[in-house]
Amino acid sequence: MTHTYSIQGMTCGGCKASVEKHLSTLDDITSVDVNLELGKVEIGMKNHIPTNVLKNALPKKFTLSEATVKAESGNIFKVSEEEQLTKLQQLKPLFLIFGFIALMTIAINYNSWNSADAMLDFMGLFYFVFSLFKFFDLKGFSQSFAMYDPLAKVLPAYGKIYPFIELTLGICLLARVQISVVLIVTILILGVTTIGVLRSLLSKQTIQCACLGTVLKLPMTQATFIENAIMIIMATVLLVKNFVL
Repeated sequence: MTHTYSIQGMTCGGCKASVEKHLSTLDDITSVDVNLELGKVEIGMKNHIPTNVLKNALPKKFTLSEATVKAESGNIFKVSEEEQLTKLQQLKPLFLIFGFIALMTIAINYNSWNSADAMLDFMGLFYFVFSLFKFFDLKGFSQSFAMYDPLAKVLPAYGKIYPFIELTLGICLLARVQISVVLIVTILILGVTTIGVLRSLLSKQTIQCACLGTVLKLPMTQATFIENAIMIIMATVLLVKNFVL
């Protein structure tokens, strides 16, 4: 029988080789076929192996969940409970972080509300928080980022310095330094990333979103596109309203 699983955390050929190596050591496994782009692995087995056994055989950076179980007879068995998690449940950390950033923005501007200042503060806090998670694993982030960002694919060094760029932009926004330049840079870098995200969504690739680094394993979904779009829209509105007209 052949079992098909989803795997998150793979970012390169080395990850693919690692998954194949560790799974192949288990008894009753006859074949291991990893698809890096789709984040899938097909495992041929003599006898059924519980999903938790497969998980324990892999390094902790990889998250394995059962997608479909297909026997040679063609029968399809039910997916695991973990795989049945809704997108909302999977993206709970992202929504919580967005919510906390929004609450901090409201608290900072509560006594003297100004929409332009509030948007600048929101964007600054966004860059601060999101860059923080990337700094926990700079190497892992750059590898994950290169899976979908067009510029990071061509220039690996870009992925390595990207968290520093985000941190710098956050500081400038909160300190109100070179705002027009920061807004233009925001539109450019997030515009490039959004193109990569859109391509990944359209191709239905199962890859890990690098927006919060590798600490929180988030799947690439429409929420990633919306997150970038919000920042681009804010930057465009501020640029047109305050620094062009």
